[in-house]
Amino acid sequence: MIEPAHPQISIARQCDLIGLPRSTYYYQAQGESAENLTLMRLLDKQYTDTPYYGVRRMTAWLRSQGYHVNHKRVARLMHTMGIEAIYPKPHLSQGHPTHRVYPYLLRGLPIIRVNQVWSTENSLNANDKNGCAHYAGWWG
Repeated sequence: MIEPAHPQISIARQCDLIGLPRSTYYYQAQGESAENLTLMRLLDKQYTDTPYYGVRRMTAWLRSQGYHVNHKRVARLMHTMGIEAIYPKPHLSQGHPTHRVYPYLLRGLPIIRVNQVWSTENSLNANDKNGCAHYAGWWG
């Protein structure tokens, strides 16, 4: 975009033409320090083992390993690495807009005799310790 060796247009004018501050053109990003790279390596290893650890628990873990770190530094490094704790997010029970909503057919129906209405339930329970999913119904 900017040609430093342009014969007629100066760098300042070229920056002005494209709306770029001249300081941004000369800016050289600094890399992470060796200490931060070590902390990032440790955070990555711990995150692989315990992805449910957030900033506070990662900070506590690093302190238990002998590193004197602030929670704000850990938060910045985790954000830089693109990792965050895995936890239930809000609005998990919201249905997808394209999924069909089935009508409740018994609304307004007076149930006045035995065996007039039958129903079943098949709920998928969470995985057991072996990772197997179980259905809970009338059979247990």
